[in-house]
Amino acid sequence: MPELPEVETMRRGVAGVLGATIASVEDGGCPRKPIVVKPGLARLRARVAGARIERTARAGKRIVLWLDGGEALVFEPRMTGLLLVADPPDQAYTRLRLRLRGGRARQLLYWDRRGLGRVLLYTPRQYEAALGPAALGPDALEMTADAYRRRLGRSRRAVKVALMDQRAVAGIGNLYASEILHAAGIHPQRRCSEIAAAEWAALAAAAGEVLEAAIRYEGSTLSDGTYRNALNQQGGYQNEHRVYAKAGEPCPRCARGVIQRIVQAQRSTYFCSRCQRARRS
Repeated sequence: MPELPEVETMRRGVAGVLGATIASVEDGGCPRKPIVVKPGLARLRARVAGARIERTARAGKRIVLWLDGGEALVFEPRMTGLLLVADPPDQAYTRLRLRLRGGRARQLLYWDRRGLGRVLLYTPRQYEAALGPAALGPDALEMTADAYRRRLGRSRRAVKVALMDQRAVAGIGNLYASEILHAAGIHPQRRCSEIAAAEWAALAAAAGEVLEAAIRYEGSTLSDGTYRNALNQQGGYQNEHRVYAKAGEPCPRCARGVIQRIVQAQRSTYFCSRCQRARRS
């Protein structure tokens, strides 16, 4: 967390920064271990002060502010990072504050409880090297059945693990991989090379439906309460989860199986062994 739906929700939520000029960049005053800021806070401050925010974008699980000088200010939330235009959940974990002028938003905050996120300023060449097509797969919202089959179909990895590989598909993480595979009726331990064309079509359709629905609900706020949208409000998609963190509950898809939990690549996977096929039918 956060994954594509949460990051896209934050990106849309900070739309008020468009057209604004960055008046100053301030350390948030968090007493914990500082987050990674490249090229360092002083140099970042010097390079972006006075720059105008021309557009926002999303690169997988990252929010990008494109500046009028051509540079990209990238926020990488990782586990607990939030990008906010409202007051944060707790002032103690505010890591960075951008003072703005000339737009609808007066400030932009980067808040991060665990401090694993990063704030990076890239030149166009650096951005292409770090987040261009050679480094990051196509966005999950743009993937088709053929694209999934081309990018993953020859792999012998378990499909759940492959879906979380950002070099193959950008934006899908642990939570939504479980939800997508359940909606598609595909067992998470199936090798990609064993998945038929019709199943890739089902997976692509399920991915689009799950991710778009999660964006409409403004993401998932889990039991730790960390994730918030840009206005410091909870998401709502956690109430729509069908398998994630529901081990032992009846399967909502087939109504006969029970949701199980296994561990794949050091992450929890949730599925129904009755309706998610362990092999090609």
